Amino acid sequence: MSQKFDVVVIGAGPGGYVAAIKAAQLGLKTACIEKYQDKDGKIALGGTCLNVGCIPSKALLDSSWKFHEAQDGFAVHGISAKGVSIDVPAMVGRKNTIIKNLTGGVAGLFKANGVTLLEGHGKLLAGKKVEVTDKDGKTSVVEAENVILASGSRPIDIAPAPVDQDVIVDSTGALEFQTVPKKLGVIGAGVIGLELGSVWARLGAEVTVLEALDKFLLAADEAVAKEAFKTLTKQGLDIKLGARVTGSEVKKKQVTVSYTDSAGEQKIVFDKLIVAVGRRPVTTDLLASDSGVDLDERGYIFVDDQCATSVPGVYAIGDVVRGMMLAHKASEEGVMVAERIAGHKAQMNYDLIPSVIYTHPEIAWVGKTEQQLKSEGVAVNVGTFPFAASGRAMAANDTGGFVKVIADANTDRVLGVHVIGPSAAELVQQGAIGMEFGTSAEDLGMMVFSHPTLSEALHEAALAVNGGAIHIANRKKR
Repeated sequence: MSQKFDVVVIGAGPGGYVAAIKAAQLGLKTACIEKYQDKDGKIALGGTCLNVGCIPSKALLDSSWKFHEAQDGFAVHGISAKGVSIDVPAMVGRKNTIIKNLTGGVAGLFKANGVTLLEGHGKLLAGKKVEVTDKDGKTSVVEAENVILASGSRPIDIAPAPVDQDVIVDSTGALEFQTVPKKLGVIGAGVIGLELGSVWARLGAEVTVLEALDKFLLAADEAVAKEAFKTLTKQGLDIKLGARVTGSEVKKKQVTVSYTDSAGEQKIVFDKLIVAVGRRPVTTDLLASDSGVDLDERGYIFVDDQCATSVPGVYAIGDVVRGMMLAHKASEEGVMVAERIAGHKAQMNYDLIPSVIYTHPEIAWVGKTEQQLKSEGVAVNVGTFPFAASGRAMAANDTGGFVKVIADANTDRVLGVHVIGPSAAELVQQGAIGMEFGTSAEDLGMMVFSHPTLSEALHEAALAVNGGAIHIANRKKR
């Protein structure tokens, strides 16, 4: 006799595990299916984010920045550090310890909230039944009143550079280097490529980033993208735009990459090559042919604004559905779906999902860019404030970048906050909170910000929207 649950979640990533915990907290009998195994062959919860994505990459970014600071940033503080070296295996080992602690924490939360963990591959059958195939190939079927599909995503493979996880690696392999490559190539100047390229450049690698598009960071505000390109180039990333990779050849632990750019056919040799051209949804063997769930033309599961699929009682969240592939987006979709299943009128504001790139300086934004708003015919007022004028940033010797606030010219309502600089992610989140409650630039300008803080840069940028900044000269309105 099969087990029966109120909710069955397929996938224990940041969308799935949060949905399962929330559903259980709301009194629903909940099971979560996960098949991912760690290096020891044990089920590891947390999905891409905790195991091979957000968390491990940030661990390496922080370690590599500390090394960079010790080598090049201490002298200005009067600190002399000689003979600084990097133990790459120890750095990677620290990253692995963090992963183990966090994934184990999710397992503990499952137990604390009464979520049943089913180990194996989950597949949706007709009638909201789910087939579970364990690591030995044995199958069983569970029944559910509601099913949440949260199977996540995986790196995109490209034919010109087939991944072997040795010389040519994807984002997962790039987290496991045991030595610093002398010459490192990165295909893709998106979030993943820039973050991983930054890690190894700080440790001494000569990094070249090959980006097929002619423009840098298309999703970001143009002013932010321009500043980011300038800063990252100064840090040693050789970013080649309009460089389309056409082939690769591995010989003697090196790879020769062929690409075309405005000058024609080019070749370059690397010791390691990271393929970071994006991610695609994981729907392989997820849906039986008679499950009734529809996919769109790009292979994503089709859902409405509340993440409901074409089958009543079946939902999909996170990287397998439309929208940005972000852990926090997946998590909030998981909460929304669990609450709707429990009978609550939950919804999400998809217009205010922050984006962050954890380079140094950080790059973050929420809302719309100036270019988007102008293309929509929206008249705007813009205020900016450079960290070079921030006392707190000066004290920390971290003065690169700026805060940009965009407001509707007629209503003064804030429509976008864009930051490149120290603690950009935290500052943008402050903007997101205000925007959720319909804040105006004047509202932000009237608030009291503690001094000295980086947050004052947001305050001054908001004041600058209407020509009232105190610590910089205001632009004259035309």
